[in-house]
Amino acid sequence: MNVLGSLLSRALAVPVMVGPRKHQGIELKSLPERDTMRQAGRIVATVLKEISELVQPGMTTADLDDHAEQRIREMGATPSFKGYHGFPGSICASINDEVVHGIPRKRKVIKAGDLLKVDTGAYYDGFHGDSCITIAVGRVNPRAKKLMDAAQTALYAGIGQALPGKTLLDIAGAIEDSIQASGYTVVEEFTGHGVGRNLHEPPAVFNFRTKELPNVTLKPGMALAIEPIVNEGSKVTRTLRDRWTVVTCDRKLSAQFEHTVLITEDGQEILTDRSRL
Repeated sequence: MNVLGSLLSRALAVPVMVGPRKHQGIELKSLPERDTMRQAGRIVATVLKEISELVQPGMTTADLDDHAEQRIREMGATPSFKGYHGFPGSICASINDEVVHGIPRKRKVIKAGDLLKVDTGAYYDGFHGDSCITIAVGRVNPRAKKLMDAAQTALYAGIGQALPGKTLLDIAGAIEDSIQASGYTVVEEFTGHGVGRNLHEPPAVFNFRTKELPNVTLKPGMALAIEPIVNEGSKVTRTLRDRWTVVTCDRKLSAQFEHTVLITEDGQEILTDRSRL
């Protein structure tokens, strides 16, 4: 606020409205906004933890969607995904070779041995939380478990670089190196993103090194959805006729994990951390 604005504010006894603080076009959350995002993240984490404990063979992905919507609303939020660009569900439920954006359906039965990705978001008091888990349904084969573990390891490698003074390429490089070391491939069509007042906002958070976007330096107050998607085989994907569900072209497995991470003055905070519930 400039001096003139300050004087006018006092004279008129009304506040001068200022927009959100930004760095390179990326919104920096204030301390009260961070508290709100913590609550949004906690709601998302709660729902995903419940689903991971609830799911069993014979259930449908629609059953999980119904549970997620009911619980999100019970906790005072609304589902971020439902109606977003026309998406019909409160969760994305993607099984085995389905990479992302699987539509929950009453006829989609979950089977023992499935690798189930569940992604969801909650909109609470003006801010979003966003997270994804991969669930091994019953006993899965060792190759599926290995892929799932590699995806989770890659996520935490990226989160380890989500610190003030680090850059987006530090996150991308850590994820890429982790996935390559495991012998898998990273899906390049989809990236992480900023999250806050909008479900998707700047910056794009790549999972591989690229020069396509500015290499932003991370600042306290930034909130990032970091989400590596890891394929067992080729990184190439295609979208099904429903215009949402993305699958691997070679029909091999895919796994994904995602957390909403807040950059703080002294480090980071995982806002969707299920282990803290």
